[in-house]
Amino acid sequence: MTTVAISPRVVTKEIAAQLLSLSVSSFDRLLAKGSVPKPRQLSPNRVGWLVSDLDAWAEKRPVSDLLPPSNTGAPKPRKAGPNQAPSLAAA
Repeated sequence: MTTVAISPRVVTKEIAAQLLSLSVSSFDRLLAKGSVPKPRQLSPNRVGWLVSDLDAWAEKRPVSDLLPPSNTGAPKPRKAGPNQAPSLAAA
C-alpha cells in the first residue's frame, strides 16, 4: 500500500498564525494593519489563508541580527498546588 502525504493549500487563522510563529492576537494586529496576507473567500461563510501566500510573506521578512533572549526556553518555577508542600527553595 502506498501512503501519500498531502500538504494543505489553505489553512485557518489559527494555523496561519502558527505557521508564522505568531500568536493569534499578533496575527490579528498585523492583519488589521495590512501587514500579513489577506484571507481568501472559500465559501459564503468561510475564509482561509493560502500557505503559498504565507510562505512568500515569510520569505520577504528582513533578516535579523537579534538573538532570542537568554531566558528563552527556561523552565518556569512551579507553584505549589493545594495538596503539595511549599518548596524549601522558595523560602
